[in-house]
Amino acid sequence: MQTEDKINIEIFKVVTRAIAESNNLEIMAKHLAQLMVGALEIKGATIFATNVETKELEDLGSFGLSIRYMNKGPIHINRSIKSVEKHKAVVVKDVKNSDLLEYTSDAIQEGIGAIVSVPINFSGRVIGVLRLYHHDQWDISDRDLDSLFVLAEIIGLAMMYARMNNAIHDVKNIVGDVHDAWLE
Repeated sequence: MQTEDKINIEIFKVVTRAIAESNNLEIMAKHLAQLMVGALEIKGATIFATNVETKELEDLGSFGLSIRYMNKGPIHINRSIKSVEKHKAVVVKDVKNSDLLEYTSDAIQEGIGAIVSVPINFSGRVIGVLRLYHHDQWDISDRDLDSLFVLAEIIGLAMMYARMNNAIHDVKNIVGDVHDAWLE
């Protein structure tokens, strides 16, 4: 049976516009998660950032998942869908029959049937993860999986741009404060 492609150029246009029009990383991530849920007709989506110090994934933006599920506990990089840290997507077609999840019973209780996890890469490093949650078992098409990799790369560029933009503004403010103090 042929799987249906759901990601098309219109989705890329909407996602790219949402990224280009936002300078706040958390707001952008929430909008992107909401767009992915609506466009793909799935249960939920989350964009995570990698915290290299704690070895955990931190929620940047999410849509469609309960607060209880989002607060189930820390998501450890080395225990939660492990292949993502090796720059590969992981498709958990059936949550009930998988040993890849850190919180399997929580996912089942949340009504999640399948998860697609795609690394967000920048300059050869995994800086985050895009996770899509489906109500039922999910046999995602190869084309959609390729498209998700491209979307994840765009998200990675946006994440790094936002971080650099914030750093530049911080430096500008510090230099201004030093300059003002010098003139006093």
